[in-house]
Amino acid sequence: MSSSSSSVLEIFQYIDVHQSDFIKDLKEWVAVESDSVQPDLRKEVIRMMALAADRLSALGATVNLVNLGSHQLPDGQDLPLPPVILGELGKDPQNPTVCFYGHVDVQPAKKEDGWKTDPYTLTEINGNLYGRGATDNKGPVLAWINAVETFRALKLAMPVNFKFVIEGMEEAGSLGLEKLLEEEKQCFFSDVDYIVISDNLWLSNKKPALTYGSRGSACFFVEVECGSKDLHSGTFGGIIHEPLTDLIALLDSLVDPTGLIQIPGIYDSVAALTEEERKLYESIEFDLEEHKNNSGVKRFLYGTKEEILLHLWRYPSLSIHGIEGAFHEPGIKTVIPAKVIGKFSIRQVPHMDLSVVKQQVVEHLEGVFSKRNSPNKLKVSMPLGAEPWLADVNDPLYKAARRAIKTVFGEDPDFIRDGSTIPVARMFQTITQKSVMMFPIGAADDGEHSQNEKISRHNYIEGTKVFAAFFLEISKLH
Repeated sequence: MSSSSSSVLEIFQYIDVHQSDFIKDLKEWVAVESDSVQPDLRKEVIRMMALAADRLSALGATVNLVNLGSHQLPDGQDLPLPPVILGELGKDPQNPTVCFYGHVDVQPAKKEDGWKTDPYTLTEINGNLYGRGATDNKGPVLAWINAVETFRALKLAMPVNFKFVIEGMEEAGSLGLEKLLEEEKQCFFSDVDYIVISDNLWLSNKKPALTYGSRGSACFFVEVECGSKDLHSGTFGGIIHEPLTDLIALLDSLVDPTGLIQIPGIYDSVAALTEEERKLYESIEFDLEEHKNNSGVKRFLYGTKEEILLHLWRYPSLSIHGIEGAFHEPGIKTVIPAKVIGKFSIRQVPHMDLSVVKQQVVEHLEGVFSKRNSPNKLKVSMPLGAEPWLADVNDPLYKAARRAIKTVFGEDPDFIRDGSTIPVARMFQTITQKSVMMFPIGAADDGEHSQNEKISRHNYIEGTKVFAAFFLEISKLH
């Protein structure tokens, strides 16, 4: 047996033996109500950052808690932002340097929301560890730390240099993080080779996955206004151009019944599907019926696994979210609203330019509106735009992770994209210009952001092993 494989066995054995310690640590972290969304819990987020910093210091890491100042709430109150942890362990010039990003803030949770257990008391039921933050993102952050700690405990040479970026505002939009990354790109990130993010889930409940892309999001308001006040439909109905009629025609022009976006030019920048990429979809473990049951709908727009995943991940989609200003409460109110605002978004994919998408949307809606000869005022705006992200599955980083997964789970991972938007991956890639990979350890049914969030004991412990194996694989690249 080689020294490499004997050390892997030793590492895995140590992790198995210390399972209860690792779960106790997660219990301590889950107990902190580090909800970054609610202002009155900000002090708990700051306490959580201190706990995480102490844990890294105990590893022997140099820890810098960077003060980000404060932000203003809608009521004008100034609230301190939690600090961001920049940690560092090891400076061997012969070793590659891996930077891990994670967050220790959580979504709001209350028992009365429908939790089976207290969301802030980690509870094990049938091999699952239930608690807010268990999978998003305290469990994965701790799994990474546990893996580093295992090398220290066994007095094994660190195979890589480690850097840590841990924040406490991810669930509230990562306020202040982008500015910090810009400031640190020539300093903290100068010697970083790879960046790993473990803040998403597998596509399956059982098969591991590596994520290499996500769609962006361009959110639009389309506003139609006819006058300064709402009108009575008995007095004015039939003699005016009603704003809501205009708006419904505009929204109806955006997408056809097959889901195809009707905005001219919108698909021009979408990359053609290559044979190599198409093959990635064939082996992906994805239960179409289960996905349908979870959604509560009778039929999808497409009938095969491949078509569904392609349209979820690598093609743009348009969704209409609602109308503001119209009467939407129960009952009848015979009103003609003076101003209505339609809300929709486009999930754009790599190579689609946000400014071009905005221009295409505006030109299309103005064209449709002009044909109606309406005297009403039209205003189209894009209040929010987030770029898509794409990595190269042939990057050495992905190859190392794939080998680590094979070592621990005995099978190759699925290579998946995410249909939603992961701003932090794009942010790190754009600012640092380093290789970025998303390396999830949570299963598809973990319920992040939902009631009864959990991570299974199996995924938490095997996830710790896979990170440790990954460190060894990364060191082989150099």
